Amino acid sequence: MAAVTKSVIPLQQCKVELIDLRGCARRSSPRPLKSHDQNDISVTVYHGDMAAIVGTPSFCLLLSSHEASNNPFFHEACAYRADRDELYMTSSLLKPARTSDGPIVLISKVKLTRNDTRAIVSVEWQKLRPPQNMPMPAGGAAYHNGVLFCSQGTLADGTGGLYYMPYGQPPEPVVTNFFGRDFNSPHSVVVARDGSMWFTDPPQGFERAFRANPVLPCHVYRYVPETGDLRVMADDLGRPHGIALSPDESTVYVTNTTAVRADGSQDLRLAATTYAFDIIKRFGSPFLTNRRIFAFSMTGVPMGIICDTRGNVYAGCADGVEIFSPGGEILGVIEVPGGVTSLFFGRSDELFLCAEQRLWLVRIGVKDDHDLLS
Repeated sequence: MAAVTKSVIPLQQCKVELIDLRGCARRSSPRPLKSHDQNDISVTVYHGDMAAIVGTPSFCLLLSSHEASNNPFFHEACAYRADRDELYMTSSLLKPARTSDGPIVLISKVKLTRNDTRAIVSVEWQKLRPPQNMPMPAGGAAYHNGVLFCSQGTLADGTGGLYYMPYGQPPEPVVTNFFGRDFNSPHSVVVARDGSMWFTDPPQGFERAFRANPVLPCHVYRYVPETGDLRVMADDLGRPHGIALSPDESTVYVTNTTAVRADGSQDLRLAATTYAFDIIKRFGSPFLTNRRIFAFSMTGVPMGIICDTRGNVYAGCADGVEIFSPGGEILGVIEVPGGVTSLFFGRSDELFLCAEQRLWLVRIGVKDDHDLLS
C-alpha cells in the first residue's frame, strides 16, 4: 500500500487543571470527562507528583483516519524502534473488501522525520498487510532487529502465537502452541532484560468469531527462546490484556478487561482492573505471587499499560491515560478524546498514544532519554 507523508502541525499546550480528590470523593455523581473538542488534549492533576511527570505538557495530532475512512488503524502494539525512529501499530478489526471474507487487521509503519532539535517535523505512514503466516496481529514490542508480534490466529488449527519479524524478512515463529494445544488469542507481549517474553492470551478471537473454541484457560505466559521453557505464570483472569514490567522487573502488571463484551460493549459490573504480581525466584526459576488489585480504572476499561523508570504506571483507558504511582495512587489523567488503547514512550519526553482513529504525540516533563523505558 502506498505511503502517505504528512507534515506535523506545531505542538499545542495542554490545558492543565488541578483537582482536589477529597472533593471528588464527596460528589454524588461520577467524575465527568471534560467536554473538549475531538482535537484537544488536556491534563488533570490529582497529586503533586503528577507535576514532575507532565511538566509543561504539549501535544499534536500525528495522524488521523477520522475525517476519511473512520477506520481504527491505531489500536494495538505501538512498538517504537529507536534505532530507526519508527512506530509499528496494528489496527482493530477492519471490514474486508468482500463481504464473504472475514475481518482483517493491518499493520501501520510510521517513519518519523526530525529537525536539528530532534522535534518531529513530518511522518510517513504506510499500511501493511500482515504476512500469511502471522494472521491477525495484535500487540508488539521492539525486539532485536525488528518487532515481536502477537498473532491472534484464525479458525485454522496451528495458527497464533509469538512471531519475530526482522526488517525486510518474513516473520519467524517463536512460540505457537502450549505443548500441542493452540493458544487462544495472544494479545500483548513485553520482553524482559534476560530475553524472556511475557504475554497475555485472552479469548477475543473466539468471541469475535475468527478463532476456534479455546482449549486453554486465559493465561499469562513466560517463554524463554534460548531454552524453550514455556510456562503458565498466572491464571484465573477473565480477559488478560495489557502487560508491563516494573523498571526493576520485580513486578508484573496485567490489565483484566472482563468488562468488555464480545460485541465491544461493556458491563461495568465486571472487572476493569489492573493487577500487580510479585516476581520471586525459587530454585532459580521465576514465579508470580501476591496477586493484588493495583488499580481499578476511573473510567472505562484499562487496555495497554506501560511503566516509566520511576515505577509510575500508565494505563490507556476510556478517559485517556490514567497515571498511577508505584503504590497504586492515582496521580492524574492525560485526557484524550475517545480514550487510549495502546501507548509507548519515544525519545526524550515523547509519549505516543493510539486512540483508534488517531495517533497522538504528547510531550511531557521528563527530559532525559534514560528516564523513560523505550
